[in-house]
Amino acid sequence: MKTRLTWNRATEAALTALHLIDLTSLNDDDTDATIKALVRTAQTPVGTPAALCIYPRFIDAARAAMQACGLNLPIATVANFPAGEATPEAAALEVSRAVELGADEIDVVFPYRALMSGDPGAGHELVRQCRVAARNKCLKVILETGELKDTALIRQASEIAIEEGTDFIKTSTGKVAVNATFAATADILAVIRQAGRTVGFKAAGGVRTAEEAAAYLNLVQWHMGSSYTVPATFRFGASGLLGNLLETLGHRANAMQSGSNY
Repeated sequence: MKTRLTWNRATEAALTALHLIDLTSLNDDDTDATIKALVRTAQTPVGTPAALCIYPRFIDAARAAMQACGLNLPIATVANFPAGEATPEAAALEVSRAVELGADEIDVVFPYRALMSGDPGAGHELVRQCRVAARNKCLKVILETGELKDTALIRQASEIAIEEGTDFIKTSTGKVAVNATFAATADILAVIRQAGRTVGFKAAGGVRTAEEAAAYLNLVQWHMGSSYTVPATFRFGASGLLGNLLETLGHRANAMQSGSNY
């Protein structure tokens, strides 16, 4: 039986969470300049996040900015994002192009509307083709749990993604009204526990404070054990969270670190 870990010190939880962030900028008005600024925010006085998550067209700019400042982080990007309405072939082509552009990780949106309409086959085929297209890169499948809503649908989507080879299950795009929630997290982790192999989990969208991050850390450790809350198996999809964590740790956050709504 797993023992629940209670984070007694806010600083301990904040430092742990900081190293689990996929530092994200997925805004329609992003430019090379804003992505370079994002890279600068990743260099904090207490270490770096787990990865950067940006649109594919900015991969070169991010890589160049990291090289210029001596930073080496995985670059994640997105496919079939945010609507989740591409055909399996089109989504797989996006994934393949992302790999060619130098992405280390690809977050692809599951065809959740098809599942809601009673078509699980669309999810199977899309994840299957994207798994092949991703080659040996980390594939994260975004379920959009705030739209699926129903526990049975969230668990079914999780099972499909795992069956077809995903490395991570991610809650949300951050682009809908309801994103990561504790209830959806518990549903997904219940499926992951039964997977028979290691599958990571990413809580994305709406996690903005050290207190919220600590609550997720407690929940995940309750379900999965303390060894699970490392970058190989657990991430936060966020950017505004970084600023709050730094403030909790006694460091002043800059405008980008504290201003995002993701």
